[in-house]
Amino acid sequence: MSPRPRSLQSRLSLWLAAQTLFGLSVICFAIYLVTAWNFGQKQEEELSNKAVLVQHLLQEAEKGGDLVFLRHKLDDFFSMQDDVTLSISAGGRQLFESRPLAGGKWMLRDVQVPWTQAGTTTQLAVRIGVNTAQEAQLLRRLAWTLLGAVVLGTALVSLTGMWLVRRGLKPLKTLTERTAAMAPDKANQPIDADDFAQELRPWITQFNALLLRVQRAYVQLESFNADVAHELRTPLANLIGSTELALTRPRSNEELQTVLASNLEEVGRLSGIVTDMLFLSQAERGAPMRTRAVTSLAAQAADVIDFYDAMLEESGLRAEVRGDAMADVDAALVRRALFNLLGNAIRFAAPASTIRIEIAEEVAEEVAKQGATEFAVAVVNKGEPIDPAALPRLFERFYRAAQARDGSTRHHGLGLSIVEAIARMHGGRVFAASRGGETRIGFTVAKR
Repeated sequence: MSPRPRSLQSRLSLWLAAQTLFGLSVICFAIYLVTAWNFGQKQEEELSNKAVLVQHLLQEAEKGGDLVFLRHKLDDFFSMQDDVTLSISAGGRQLFESRPLAGGKWMLRDVQVPWTQAGTTTQLAVRIGVNTAQEAQLLRRLAWTLLGAVVLGTALVSLTGMWLVRRGLKPLKTLTERTAAMAPDKANQPIDADDFAQELRPWITQFNALLLRVQRAYVQLESFNADVAHELRTPLANLIGSTELALTRPRSNEELQTVLASNLEEVGRLSGIVTDMLFLSQAERGAPMRTRAVTSLAAQAADVIDFYDAMLEESGLRAEVRGDAMADVDAALVRRALFNLLGNAIRFAAPASTIRIEIAEEVAEEVAKQGATEFAVAVVNKGEPIDPAALPRLFERFYRAAQARDGSTRHHGLGLSIVEAIARMHGGRVFAASRGGETRIGFTVAKR
């Protein structure tokens, strides 16, 4: 089981305390090392000076050639230097030894000094030392003082840091209160990013955008529910009405077959609505394509034209394919999108006109800087133009432009929504334009 994450306040306070502890420890340790090094240098220098002084005394005593004179000189010197110790020996015989202070801590140095007496030269073994107890005590006091400074400094910075962190995170608490106060009836009142710190503004902007999308989705859901109820109510009312009418009196077999045929038509319409809604629901949840293969888009368009051949002939229309592209697509889904587009074009095309299915490669406007390309499939027909205000809504579920109301009992307004879903599943988009007596509606698939 993963540990429960700490709050931002506790994490920031902990990191601030750890950083303070580390920083003060490094600084205080450096102060201690520098101080100890300076004391050591001072002691080395003092020891060297004392060694030079002792050598000078030995040289003066050597001129007199008398060890008694040497001892007298050394006794006079060390009577005033209780922080210095000296030991002189020659040939294993102790010639002089001072009485150092008890409990001292000594830094010693051995020196060989030549001594000439009665024409004979011997080497005196001189051991000289200086008392470093005072410096050691000062270093111990300094160490405890620095340790206390680290502990107290860390505690002080941690306490003030917790207060500063709490104060610094106060805008987050305010933002939490503002978001908690949001309600469905206030979704159109976004949070003003200028009231908060610069670091929070991108998050607020994203939250406002998410809120706007949620509001739009909520509105669309309400409209969708109303449209679904409306679309299902008509065939259900027809089914109930025809069935009740058939049950009012005895009917012949022919009359009952007529009623059943009419009911079957309404049931088929209901089944079509449910099937299309199920497909759109799966597409919204990110359902993948069932199969993918590199295929000719023109060949798929030709198959769709063959399917509508009788309807085209009945309407006095022609259909042709212009262009081609080899794309990695789900052929069944592409044909389904073309079925919907060509079916719409046949319904609204001017008599004796030609419907074109245009296939071309083009650069996607949204990613033009990256140079990405996609294949566009458009169905173009001549006829009454579509109101520009209606173009952006053509791909909404159950939306039908004014001119499409005729025959709405046979078309429930999900065809172009399915085209949009299929385009999205192929990494593409949909488009619609109506000008100059021509209407151009289509979709794109990403070039793999």
